[in-house]
Amino acid sequence: MEVKQIYDLMNNVTGEVIGKSDLLKEDLSNVVDIGTEVFNASAVDKYVKSLVNHIGKVIFVNRPYSGNVPSVMMDSWEFGSILEKISADLPTATENESWELTDGTDYSPNVFHQPKVSAKFFNDMITFEIPMSFTERQVKQSFSSAAQLNGFMSMLYNSVDKAMTVKIDSLIMRTINNMIAETLLADYTTGTGKSKTVADFGSKSGIKAVNLLKLYNDRFSQTLTAEKALTTAEFIRFASMQMSLYIDRMSKMSTLFNAGGKDRFTSSDMLHVVMLTDFKAASGSYLQSDTFHENYVALPNAETIPYWQGSGTAYDFNSVSSINIKTASGTDIQASGILAVMFDRDALGVTNLDRRVTTQYNAKAEFFNNFYKFEAGYFNDLNENFVVFFVKDAATQA
Repeated sequence: MEVKQIYDLMNNVTGEVIGKSDLLKEDLSNVVDIGTEVFNASAVDKYVKSLVNHIGKVIFVNRPYSGNVPSVMMDSWEFGSILEKISADLPTATENESWELTDGTDYSPNVFHQPKVSAKFFNDMITFEIPMSFTERQVKQSFSSAAQLNGFMSMLYNSVDKAMTVKIDSLIMRTINNMIAETLLADYTTGTGKSKTVADFGSKSGIKAVNLLKLYNDRFSQTLTAEKALTTAEFIRFASMQMSLYIDRMSKMSTLFNAGGKDRFTSSDMLHVVMLTDFKAASGSYLQSDTFHENYVALPNAETIPYWQGSGTAYDFNSVSSINIKTASGTDIQASGILAVMFDRDALGVTNLDRRVTTQYNAKAEFFNNFYKFEAGYFNDLNENFVVFFVKDAATQA
């Protein structure tokens, strides 16, 4: 064990903490042990200088990871692969002839009125596996007891479980991101066929893809930019109002809030609201903190996520609020400033989830392989309600 003298540093620290000196530059290289991967035979005692240091305590990095993504898991089933969704269109009203009786007229009740029913099928599945080899005999020499060996094996199992959680969480977010992109396309695509183009997201606000910044600037004749929107209390208050309005609007039957143009409604118990943490935190800091009745301006209850696609290298707003994907329908979409989404429980999900482990033992080399397999179907139903809220400057402001 290497022993370092730090009395001089401690004298300086004492002066700093009791107010006898200004802050000094501190060399912590002699204080904090950042660890080494492997130490060699030079790790010996300071007496006879030949006794190799022994391990006194073993700590396994074995903390479970639960993840943090919206809850969109659905039921699994054992046989079959297809998810079929059957829906019926709203029937139209006709004349009530009870009040239009005419002498000699035949009022036949025997006309067949066929219901308009459609079925949609989802039959895609993704899969991957994580292989991990385990030994027992070969690693026993590195531990002092069965308890330590069991702790080591538990850590390895947990590392696989954490890897699974990270990957599954990422897939769930990709499912939401694709729905965001498809909704943007529905409101901002113009033309047909080869002349089809995607309009600038900052040029207007759609009904399903809502540019809150555009609505705010138009309503109040302002020139607020996306960069300053989350630090402007008036904008956050306006955004909260708009989202509250949409919760009520989506509870009424309408064709406006889904890309498929189907008559749908989303009751409060079937509504999912997901917000970017930056947006939720900005509301608490810049709006609710100095409001006497913060319940009147608070954002709707929502699950929060730190980013839609990734954090980037610095967790800056442009990174966490952006998506850059090729949609399931085959269109490249790059969008930023996404603050929140509202969607029906049936709009997207993870179905027929199947996680299992298969094992093979190698008797010759005395190890066994575990294959952690994962299968699931991730779907978007464009006929169900889904609304995106974002901020985007017009092209002329960029």
